Amino acid sequence: MNVETLNKAEKVQLMTDLMAKFVSLVSYKLPKDVESKLKELSEEESNPLAKIIYRTMEENQKRASELKRPSCQDTGVLQFFVKCGEDFPLIGQLDKILKGSVYKSTIDTPLRHNSVETFDEYNTGENVGDGSPSIFWEIEEDSDKVEIYTYMAGGGCTLPGVATVLMPGEGYEGVVKFVLDRMTSYGVNACPPLLVGVGVGTSVETAAMNSKKALMRSVGSHNENANAAKMERLLEDGINAIGLGPQGLKGSKSVMGVNVVNTARHPSTIGVAVNTGCWSHRRGKITFDRHLNYEISTHEEDTL
Repeated sequence: MNVETLNKAEKVQLMTDLMAKFVSLVSYKLPKDVESKLKELSEEESNPLAKIIYRTMEENQKRASELKRPSCQDTGVLQFFVKCGEDFPLIGQLDKILKGSVYKSTIDTPLRHNSVETFDEYNTGENVGDGSPSIFWEIEEDSDKVEIYTYMAGGGCTLPGVATVLMPGEGYEGVVKFVLDRMTSYGVNACPPLLVGVGVGTSVETAAMNSKKALMRSVGSHNENANAAKMERLLEDGINAIGLGPQGLKGSKSVMGVNVVNTARHPSTIGVAVNTGCWSHRRGKITFDRHLNYEISTHEEDTL
């Protein structure tokens, strides 16, 4: 197809259709890094019940991929983390495109209807609503492409995140305590093994956004800051020592990893937030150029 011969409305429809197919792909097929880590944890596990659970997880993903149906009944709230070049031709239509793609994927895949209008208390029946899906923006100078991280934030794992602001006297030891308190009190409910996203910033909202960005990072990646990377290792060891195991039924490991994302902070505050991705960590990254050619870096062997 020669995209240059299409008018703007036709380009909007084309990108909506492609994104709807991508949302569907994310719903039933895990990214390679998650698949690989689950296989590694399964092979290392010695607990007999835990090994059975890992085999069940593997079979679940195999069936979901074969049937092209969501791997979990909770297909979550769609969250899009967008880095858009200032010269991308559909920059002004992206909100419309992403919302339309969620609606179309909800019908075609299908996805569960997870959008309830607050206070009015009715399900829209379309999986979209006021402020849903969630779209978070970054604008990139001198670029004509767009990168879109697509994430299904489940009601049992990521959506019940938690954030606070610590006083400086609590130091980074306070950050560790906050994370471990959350993992020991809630981690079993979030379908382990977990990918734990820890955000550190200057306030609750910056820390919360950092913790979400941490979940977009690959399993096994490390923070570029040596001190932050050390915290990742220490937290991973500490949470693994809890022994949650797959689905919280005990085992040698609790997490796929711990990712820390940090930004500068006010000298008298340390914002910290924790979000968890469940074992079925449904996220994907797709990049479009100005001609709507795409590249899927998380699911390289798949096409739309």
